[in-house]
Amino acid sequence: MPSINMRFPKGLKKAVTLSYDDGVASDVRLMEICKAHGLKVTFNINSGCFAPEGSEYREDDIYCRMTKSDCIKLYKDSGMEVAVHGLTHSAFTNLAPGARAREVAEDKVNLEKIFDQTMVGGAYPYGAYDEASLDILTQCGLGYYRTVTSTHDFNIPRDFRVLDPTCHHADPELDTLVDRFLNQTEIYDPLMFYLWGHSYEFRRDNNWEIIENFAKKIGGHSDIWYGTNAEIYNYVQLYKRLVWRSDLSKVFNPTYMPIFVQVEDKILEIKPGETVETKVTC
Repeated sequence: MPSINMRFPKGLKKAVTLSYDDGVASDVRLMEICKAHGLKVTFNINSGCFAPEGSEYREDDIYCRMTKSDCIKLYKDSGMEVAVHGLTHSAFTNLAPGARAREVAEDKVNLEKIFDQTMVGGAYPYGAYDEASLDILTQCGLGYYRTVTSTHDFNIPRDFRVLDPTCHHADPELDTLVDRFLNQTEIYDPLMFYLWGHSYEFRRDNNWEIIENFAKKIGGHSDIWYGTNAEIYNYVQLYKRLVWRSDLSKVFNPTYMPIFVQVEDKILEIKPGETVETKVTC
């Protein structure tokens, strides 16, 4: 049986993505840092928790949320993703099924109208979820949802509705994990480094150097694809739609974007609507 592995756009084997929650004023500085180093961030927003219009952001208010208009100014057309985080930031496991569905569905509807982006996924408030939560996400048309459980690995999840991150930015193993990710050369299944947190934590703990050093170290590598959560999720779903001949001699791409696959030691690009010979049989 030949070795066949998914590859990210341009045939890359590694991807990096970030996820930050709550739509707080510190996201402004986080956005600047990540843009400077080519990183992509997914910002998970509670559309029922915007600060009142006209609010002033005091320097001593560590947790201050932004107004709706300031969120639009920061996130819309930024190249970053806005995602669902529950209408009122309520823990799903504390809510009745109907209230839980409302938290997801109303937040999705509101955010799509506000930012003119199709919501693809989001993050569980407080990381709280159960089996019923997964069904609600599917019914609401969402494909991925981030937890707060660190894996300390770089695996692509089997079920994106339980999207465990590599680690939080305050994890004491962060630098070690980054080094291991960057230095890994024998790669079969593709790798994804997934960092999460809240930008207000940098203000609270006075440690902006953590994200600055992370961005400087992991950004700007030609062998890494930098994507939002949705970009990576969507690409993986499209890869799964490739249609293979029974003997693996040819593969057809029925999707709208180029998909890359490694067959043995050769990287193949399968363009939309194209059938490609793999030069192998089984």
